[in-house]
Amino acid sequence: MFENVKSETTPDEIDLNVRFLIRAAKAFNIPVVLSSVGVTMGVNGPTRASITDELPGVEVIDRSSMNAWEDAAFRAAVEKTGRRRLIFGALYTEICLAFPIIDAMRAGYEAMFVVDAVGGMSQLAHRTAIERLTAAGAVPNTSLALVTELFRDWKSPLADGARDVIKWYMPEAQKFARPRRFP
Repeated sequence: MFENVKSETTPDEIDLNVRFLIRAAKAFNIPVVLSSVGVTMGVNGPTRASITDELPGVEVIDRSSMNAWEDAAFRAAVEKTGRRRLIFGALYTEICLAFPIIDAMRAGYEAMFVVDAVGGMSQLAHRTAIERLTAAGAVPNTSLALVTELFRDWKSPLADGARDVIKWYMPEAQKFARPRRFP
């Protein structure tokens, strides 16, 4: 599915940002629920190895619905975390991200999503989904802003884990730096 992403953040940048968020989640002891859609049915390919390699021991929940919230195993895994504030990522923004966030919020969860760790079939589709989710009350964020928001202070107990993850991420992110455009 990555090869069909046509929004601003490239597939390789999305992959990097997802791996960054996974590493941060592990450093901060935040549970991760990973799902795919239609892999066993042959509709889609498996989750990228670069992502699953970051999550040894985490079972991928393969579902048939594009809306993860409609899948009983996915919902059960989320409920098992005991968390009411959720951070979502998915491909595509307009489908696999938007649908479960809206339903989770209807179920009483708070939802945040990471705009540079998702992508859409077009920039218009991606942007429209972000606007839809924001209007519904979900909170947009970027991967680096989210990670720094989670630990907030270099003196906090989470700072050592954050430092290691950010030190890994920054040189990787620089590989995608775009030239500045000045008027």
